[in-house]
Amino acid sequence: MGNPFLRKLGLLLTAIFLTAGMTVAQQPETGNSAQQPETGNSAQQSETTMRHKMSDQAFAKEAAQGGLAEVKLGQLAQDKGHVEAVKDFGKRMVEDHGKANKELESAASQANISLPQDMSSKDQATYDRLSKLSGPAFDHAYARLMLRDHEHDVAAFRHEAKNGEKEPIKSFASNTLPVLEQHLAMARQMNQEVRPGMNGHQGNTMGTTPGDSSR
Repeated sequence: MGNPFLRKLGLLLTAIFLTAGMTVAQQPETGNSAQQPETGNSAQQSETTMRHKMSDQAFAKEAAQGGLAEVKLGQLAQDKGHVEAVKDFGKRMVEDHGKANKELESAASQANISLPQDMSSKDQATYDRLSKLSGPAFDHAYARLMLRDHEHDVAAFRHEAKNGEKEPIKSFASNTLPVLEQHLAMARQMNQEVRPGMNGHQGNTMGTTPGDSSR
């Protein structure tokens, strides 16, 4: 080993072995990095699942508040309606949505979902505005409101019936949808009957605009 050439060769071989050892030591870190995307995917899948579950809860909450509003507005229509079509529609809302509200309570209980017991603040404001109207102005505002609400409701119930995750809520939507489709057809007919200039509905109905709202 006194030969300078051999000493240099020994140092070179040592450097090579040290470099190889460092490369091997770094490999587990690279493996951990490769596993990170899998963890991210799992998190994304969990978030997607949670969004689906929350969508059932959001649907149930909206359906409950909407059902309560339909009953209360239906009672108002029976009291303040100027034509029989409006009074009859209001009566149908009280009967059908009263029944649907009880069915939703049962479905929500099975799905472990808590439902609100009062109308939304928006529906309450709509009720308050409509309660200040009377005669043809009330009929026109109520009819337009029911048409818009039931167009929205039919779309929401169709979506839940097709895409719902919680079976009790999904079944409720599927079973209730045909009734809402009947309501929509009735609302369209009612709108035809209470249009300004039809069946003696004359005069300015601009005061009905605040009554229009959709959930």
